[in-house]
Amino acid sequence: MENSNPAILAIYTGGTIGMIKDLQTGALTPFNFDGIYTQMPELKDMAYRVDCHSFDPLIDSSDMNPSFWVQLAEVIEKNYEAYDGFVVLHGSDTMAYSASMMSFMLENLNKPVIFTGSQLPLGMLRSDGRENFITAIEIAAAIIDDTPVVPEVAIYFENQLFRGNRAHKFNAEHFDAFLSVNYPVLAEAGVHIKYYPDRILKPNFKKLKVHKTLNNKIALLKLFPGIREEVMKAMVNAEGLEAIILETFGSGNAPTERWFIEQLKAARQKGIIVFNVTQCKGGSVEIGKYAASLDMGKIGVVGGYDITTEAALAKMMYLLGRGLSREETTTLLQKPLRGEMTINKE
Repeated sequence: MENSNPAILAIYTGGTIGMIKDLQTGALTPFNFDGIYTQMPELKDMAYRVDCHSFDPLIDSSDMNPSFWVQLAEVIEKNYEAYDGFVVLHGSDTMAYSASMMSFMLENLNKPVIFTGSQLPLGMLRSDGRENFITAIEIAAAIIDDTPVVPEVAIYFENQLFRGNRAHKFNAEHFDAFLSVNYPVLAEAGVHIKYYPDRILKPNFKKLKVHKTLNNKIALLKLFPGIREEVMKAMVNAEGLEAIILETFGSGNAPTERWFIEQLKAARQKGIIVFNVTQCKGGSVEIGKYAASLDMGKIGVVGGYDITTEAALAKMMYLLGRGLSREETTTLLQKPLRGEMTINKE
């Protein structure tokens, strides 16, 4: 796994990991990553060159948006040939959304793009950021036979490496903040980093293609017992709406009341795509398995199998942005494009 001084670009977008305590005021302020070797001298002991790119202005992850995703993809595109891998330092709150989006925007990705962050700022004594950052760099630089070990978008957090479009943040306080219920981890870090090659996407060695047009004319509707017709009607009639991500119960079930089905029909008649994903963190949507989802299948609601909500939103914005027909978009929603879903085969 040796390589002659791999070069890694660390991209700081904002977030908790990049904060340090000002010695004069005691307040947390953004760290200047140009001085990364001073702040983290252990990097000098690694056989890698680590360069840094910081966004200006930095962005809180709660303010993440499509235009920023385009900027992030452009930074990777511009520096793609000059570096062996990329580490994206990002706030944990929307990290799963950004990692999912990068997986779709960066078609033919053959180098590691490893997202990481922390629950405590880098400048705090007990920060988890230091270990997360250093290990993410090591993973981004890992090469066997001149081929990156992890040539995909991934999230590294608290000793585990997850496929980026399979993970979600499940804990706001613990260091182990992320889970990937429907897909096993790509690697585990202990005394050594143990990779699981059979779980990692294989490189295709094609030229990187970056998709920069995203369409966010979509809505997310989480079903709940007692949901009112007026709420759904308002969403269906929202001006310019092109798609609805429908978070359903269990294996894709929804109310069987007539008004609910009629609103779905109205949406479909307007050309709105309805993508059915489960509220459960584990398991898969199976439209028609129960009577509560049978009618949805008949009117053309698309099942998302075991895709996460984060990945479903990213995939929808990406596909709508490609300007495909509704039929083509519907077909691709039901196909794994970047390892984001597993299709049930019975």
